[in-house]
Amino acid sequence: MNSILVLNGPNLNLLGTREPGLYGTLTLGEIESMSISRGRELGLHVECRQSNHEGQLIDWIHDASGRFDAIVLNAGGYTHTSVALMDAISAVGLPTVELHLTDIFAREEFRRTSYIGRVACNTICGHGAKGYVMAIDALARRYGTGQQPETKHEGT
Repeated sequence: MNSILVLNGPNLNLLGTREPGLYGTLTLGEIESMSISRGRELGLHVECRQSNHEGQLIDWIHDASGRFDAIVLNAGGYTHTSVALMDAISAVGLPTVELHLTDIFAREEFRRTSYIGRVACNTICGHGAKGYVMAIDALARRYGTGQQPETKHEGT
């Protein structure tokens, strides 16, 4: 594995100011920097993108085939509604980690349904921003980078 595409869906561009008690105080830019740094530590190229548009996310998933080895996807609200994103992930066949800052299974009933989780190789939720590092580490362990990830985070 050499490269990971980190995709963020709708409203994640508002991190840091959007309900900080629920989603934390780090901005998306800070989370992206943290993800890229973790990738570098593991000898991986990590590229981050965000869109509020479902079609753009689908296009990026399609384009990832042949360019990236894996995807980390925080689809935001599309997690619970988008069969199209689920189909795109399935179609490209890249290992995909579903990611959520909050524990979607402990929130409102409608958030407990995940179309993304049906085709993802792993789901990480409820760990806040460190979930991004956990996702990169999980992919590195599962698919190999030639380097062992350092454990920098403990617990939940």
